[in-house]
Amino acid sequence: MSERRGRGRGPRENRNQGQDRRPRAPRVEISPARIAAYDVLRDVEDRDAYANLALPSRIREAKLDGRDAALATELASGTLRERGRYDRIIELAANRAVGDIDTRTLNVLRLGAHQLLSMRTAAHAAVNESVELQRRVANQSGAGFVNGVLRTIGRSTPVEWDAKIVETASSPDEALAARDSHPSWVVRALRDALRAEGREQELEDLLAANNEPPRVSLVVLPGWHSGDAEALADGDDLTANGPSPFGLELAGGDPARAIEALGFPEGVVRVQDQGSQLAALALTRLRPVKEGERWLDLCAGPGGKTAVLGAELSGYTVPVRANEVSEHRAELVRRSVAAVADSVDVVSFDGRESDAYGEADAQFDRILVDAPCSGLGALRRRPEARWRKQPSDLPELTALQGELLDAAVAHLAPGGALAYVTCSPHLAETRVTVDRLLKRHSGIRELDAKAVLQSVARGDLDLAGTSLSAQLWPHRNGTDAMFIALFERVS
Repeated sequence: MSERRGRGRGPRENRNQGQDRRPRAPRVEISPARIAAYDVLRDVEDRDAYANLALPSRIREAKLDGRDAALATELASGTLRERGRYDRIIELAANRAVGDIDTRTLNVLRLGAHQLLSMRTAAHAAVNESVELQRRVANQSGAGFVNGVLRTIGRSTPVEWDAKIVETASSPDEALAARDSHPSWVVRALRDALRAEGREQELEDLLAANNEPPRVSLVVLPGWHSGDAEALADGDDLTANGPSPFGLELAGGDPARAIEALGFPEGVVRVQDQGSQLAALALTRLRPVKEGERWLDLCAGPGGKTAVLGAELSGYTVPVRANEVSEHRAELVRRSVAAVADSVDVVSFDGRESDAYGEADAQFDRILVDAPCSGLGALRRRPEARWRKQPSDLPELTALQGELLDAAVAHLAPGGALAYVTCSPHLAETRVTVDRLLKRHSGIRELDAKAVLQSVARGDLDLAGTSLSAQLWPHRNGTDAMFIALFERVS
């Protein structure tokens, strides 16, 4: 760029070129936070990276301080959450389908749109830095295109753009999907799940909740403090909000510092969604623990629920076998359970095969099947997931879920309890899977998961519908959309 601006000519030489040459605008400096945010979008788009992993890596790589790290986080996460809405606005402003725009330029436009429509960034700064970013990371000839599109976007308010989205949509569902930044098929799936509970009218609240960055939830593992987590809250940054009796919410700041300040041994306090905490507690608190029981976490990675299982067994000689098919994720489980390692044995096998259970005829008194799923229940925390999954992914996932459950039932001891958990509200992964399991296995019966969760939770849980299983929701319960079903072997 410096070569294009003058090729070494001084100001006097430029002035002597004549009046037909317009002076160049001074170079705009791009903030390191914007570059880091762009790199995260590129990692997600081109390398299938997870934003929650790519973002900290890019922040460390750029050596951003607290303020710039917060800016990079808002730019990257906010842009990913609102990507569908911004794409439609870009199409309207550019009069061009986003599929016809170079992906590098499109990511520059998405970041610019987020600054113009959802942040307090001055319009000239958002446009000028975006133009300069385009010149740096993509083709320089597209700088004028970026400038024109973003200036067009900046001439209308967010409310006006939402009205244009609705006016130009082919159907109400398409309008809702674009305005609230969810793929249409996800909108339909979420509506179906809410309708099954008689709560279809909550759809827009749910979509809005998916687009709100959640507060950081912590868990203090059971057995490491007296009473519940309320005694540990400071009432300011750290509060005992949420449904888990062992859960805390961090209003802001660095989670690592907040965890360190509590003074527990490493691994006792960690970041974990409270829906995940409740899913583990539903199995552990279903009935009193008896000496001699054997427990199994069949799909343990990355190990958050496994750690809760192990902590609940403090004072008992009850072993937990934690199986994870991926050796890499099995190592994450080992790190996660370090504080309760005496109770947990981590192995790595396919959960459908006998090796996962130790012996072909092994039986367990409690089994947790936290099955691989679409992840549609964690869209607040993993905003890019909504753009990666397709309806065509569901058949393979539901087949795997069924196979894992069948294998687990075969190793469930008489009178034993099984918890089926998915971080998804999609009916194909929840009630459909449960109903098919009950048809295949007459020797198990479903238990009242709602009643168990109510007995465990801090305060009253709003659990809708007539089924025995429980579906948690971000807009209603403040958790990820975790599904929990409980079973008992009766013969």
